Amino acid sequence: MTQPDLFTAATNQTANLAPRAFIEAQFPVSKLSKECYKERKSNYSQTLTGLGKWWGRKPLILVRATILGLLLPATDDPRKDREIFLRILTMDPEGFQLRRKKLPMKVVWERLTPSERMKYFIDGEKIDPPARIKWKPGKQKEHGDEVQALAFSRMSYDEKLEYALRPEEISGPSPESWEIINAHLGTSATNLPELVQELGKLRFGRTPRVGDAFCGGGSIPFEAARIGCDAYGSDLNPVAALLTWAALNIVGGGPEVAERVRKAQREVYDAVDRQVTEWGIEHKTEDGPNPPRADAYLYCVEVRCPQTGWMVPLAPSWVIGEKTKTVALLIPDHANKRYDIDIKMDASAAEMKAAKEGTVRGGRIIHPILIEQGNEANAATVASVREADGGLRRWENEDVVPRPGDVFQERLYCIRWTKKVWETNAAGDQVEREERWYASVTDADREREERVLALLDERFADWQAKGYIPSRTIEPGYNTVQPIRERGWTYWHHLFNPRQLVTNGLFGQLIDQGGYAVEEQVMLQLGIGKLIDWNSKLCKWTPAPASEKTEQTFLNMALNTLLNPGIRGLMPLELNFKIETPPNLVSPGFEVSVSDCRTPAKECSFWITDPPYADAINYHELGEYFLAWQAGMMARLFPNWPTDSRRALAVVGKDEGFRNSMVACYRSLAAHMPDNGFQIVMFTHQDAAVWADVALILWASGLQVTAAWCVATETDSALKEGNYVQGTVLLVLRKQTGNESAFLDELYPEVEAEVRAQLDAMLALDDEEDPNFADTDYQLAAYAAALRVLTKYRRFEGRDVAQELNRVRPKGEKSPVEKLIEDAVRVAADHLIPPGIESFVWKTLTPPERFYLKGLDMESHGELRSGAYQELARGFGLREYRNLFASGQANQTRLKTATEFGRRDMTSRKEGAAPDFDNSLLRHVLFAVAEVTKTGETSKGRLWLRTEWPNYWGDRKTILALLTYLGRLNVTLGHWSDDAASAKVLAGAVENDHA
Repeated sequence: MTQPDLFTAATNQTANLAPRAFIEAQFPVSKLSKECYKERKSNYSQTLTGLGKWWGRKPLILVRATILGLLLPATDDPRKDREIFLRILTMDPEGFQLRRKKLPMKVVWERLTPSERMKYFIDGEKIDPPARIKWKPGKQKEHGDEVQALAFSRMSYDEKLEYALRPEEISGPSPESWEIINAHLGTSATNLPELVQELGKLRFGRTPRVGDAFCGGGSIPFEAARIGCDAYGSDLNPVAALLTWAALNIVGGGPEVAERVRKAQREVYDAVDRQVTEWGIEHKTEDGPNPPRADAYLYCVEVRCPQTGWMVPLAPSWVIGEKTKTVALLIPDHANKRYDIDIKMDASAAEMKAAKEGTVRGGRIIHPILIEQGNEANAATVASVREADGGLRRWENEDVVPRPGDVFQERLYCIRWTKKVWETNAAGDQVEREERWYASVTDADREREERVLALLDERFADWQAKGYIPSRTIEPGYNTVQPIRERGWTYWHHLFNPRQLVTNGLFGQLIDQGGYAVEEQVMLQLGIGKLIDWNSKLCKWTPAPASEKTEQTFLNMALNTLLNPGIRGLMPLELNFKIETPPNLVSPGFEVSVSDCRTPAKECSFWITDPPYADAINYHELGEYFLAWQAGMMARLFPNWPTDSRRALAVVGKDEGFRNSMVACYRSLAAHMPDNGFQIVMFTHQDAAVWADVALILWASGLQVTAAWCVATETDSALKEGNYVQGTVLLVLRKQTGNESAFLDELYPEVEAEVRAQLDAMLALDDEEDPNFADTDYQLAAYAAALRVLTKYRRFEGRDVAQELNRVRPKGEKSPVEKLIEDAVRVAADHLIPPGIESFVWKTLTPPERFYLKGLDMESHGELRSGAYQELARGFGLREYRNLFASGQANQTRLKTATEFGRRDMTSRKEGAAPDFDNSLLRHVLFAVAEVTKTGETSKGRLWLRTEWPNYWGDRKTILALLTYLGRLNVTLGHWSDDAASAKVLAGAVENDHA
């Protein structure tokens, strides 16, 4: 097929703008979700995350796939289109072989047949692998890679990912694959940038430019430039723009820039280390030559207990290290009404248990003397002490430690020391080993603290004037008011103790005086950004056995004050400051600016944005934490950039002002793209009301939805409690071209037909062995189908879209758009019948029964996210369904088995119970199954159905269908094994039953 033929043939049925893009027709969301998960789990080896903290960075593989999905045309051969798309991304079998890492021999053995083991290995006749798998002479050299490839090919997609590089870590498809790709597309590319440029010229007549007006951490502009696009990134927040600039200029600057940056990092760190050593503020110099050095300092807040008058050190736990069994013991000093703190390592089990009971319990101040006096019941709360006598004193700029009369005092109570020692190993060789131990604070340690304070006092004014340490006040806001309210800190430098200010200020001074090039200075300043994230008074000390260490300031998206923070010495900060990023080369056609997306500076072929939505993250506030340290450098290096967070322009809130701001943003972006351009809007879906809001915003912006896909972009985290949506929705948008009007009664049948057509097309493409779509994607397709129909009209119900967007509705009233979307989801829920259930049976069931059966089908596919079941419940119009679940925890969601239901809720409605389920046919069938499992007697289950279900004989076919479906669950759900066996035998009894 020639080039023009391919693009001309791919007509767009929804917007009359040829060619239709691949992403408008299909998108391999299941495979992409797995690739995103792999990238996220790579932690610090991810390409951009090392540059510094930013929230909501999208996986680079998702960005790459999105851009290619926009560039590739959708032809009349969707299966071939998908094959080519996966080839380009090296997500096909051949591409996976290029990404393959060396497999462990045990893994290879397990995937070979007995005859193959006999052919290649000594002891190959054994069933189980020997302790050491040995190749037969000459076989490894001759067939080693071939056997590895064979074993790898027999893995599932998920298994392959465990032993594969990420797509970005290899150069791309093989020459053989490029021949197949070019033959289909009519191109002549030999690498990804060449393909991108050829496809861009076919579609736009030029290399495509990808823009992101909310560029954040820079994932979208960086990946666009890396695969050959021109890239434009802008953000209101200068911290975000700096990260994006660094991604493109430093990470994307190639090996030469990377080496210059590494050299500068070594020079600055070594200079700081020499100065700190010379000052003698971290070394235990009283121990003589080669003294130990501190790598961690533990501080606590101290307050006066109003009941006893004692000064009490506060901590929720006094366990310092679980592996080292280290605890802090409070020793009463009756003469001074205070506590000495003794540090003990290798504590007993009783001492460890006692130490877990801190001096703050449930927010109340409880300490040994209070307990001894029997006054525990009257213990004051930390909040009451804080708010007594008019509340906290507001700290002033010159304050770097509490004043004597302040409510909260700060106290160093433990130091971890480290020292290199030489010892003789078992072979008689001298080897170096690091010793680490915790110790109580001595007078010499307190003298070092005083020395640090004196060093800071000498430099404070000068360093503030030159921007080496912050001088900005904390502007109150949703997140930023917390340190003001809870500690009285009013300037950003108050969030750091003197030791941290001295260390960080010294870094700033040496960077400024080093005469470094722009790229080097930016990377060094980003190193300071990493320091302040990992070393502030907001850093939590973790005593966990695997890592007794401090955590990040932004362990979550808040500025949480702590009672007992951990402070790092200089040595552990080395890895934070010396940022390691893999060198890449990006296309030189990129630009970064600090600007408002309502006035973008460039026209872009594609706008891909992940906008702020409903105050999910207050970027403008949290970014001020970093801006306070980096503003001086920015003013010198980027004189045209503003150096404030521009709060007044931030798109925030949920009300009419927010919606109008979003419309202004997206209307402007639409005006700055060609008529055949695209926009992708990424956001986290929640419910129909949210979708309706977003739909109206985009609709009023002159955009038309042509597709929507949901990709899982977040990993599980033990830090998250509750139900968190892990998927990112990609809304595909074009410029709206129609000028028609419609009424809701006309739209409902059109939406229903569009939903069914969309689902049927996805089902036809799906692969049972290696599915492309998850259950939630089919539900999501209903939203997209409804919006495709809706957004092609300019007006509905005689109202302009802008009027509907700004109309104030009474609380609880649903908008027409929301009703339309809910109807679309209902159609989808009814259309997606679980495999194994006939249509005639499905039509007789109530919505709760359908929800339960479809939920079991989702569970069989490994769906454990509560959000997926919430979406399903909305589809069936259920508001209450909690009683159907055995677990509703995040990523552990599952429905009850028949036995787990037992007799509960059979006769009376309870809070959280699904309506019409307790007395439904399915509920009676489940109880009958449970009776068989419980008693082992099939007759008892059959008798229950005969006597308790009034239309047993008339509904016998439906009963049999339900039992047969439940009987198959043991194949995919192990916890159903007993009940599934009972369902099978009960089905036989019902089938052979006679009146």
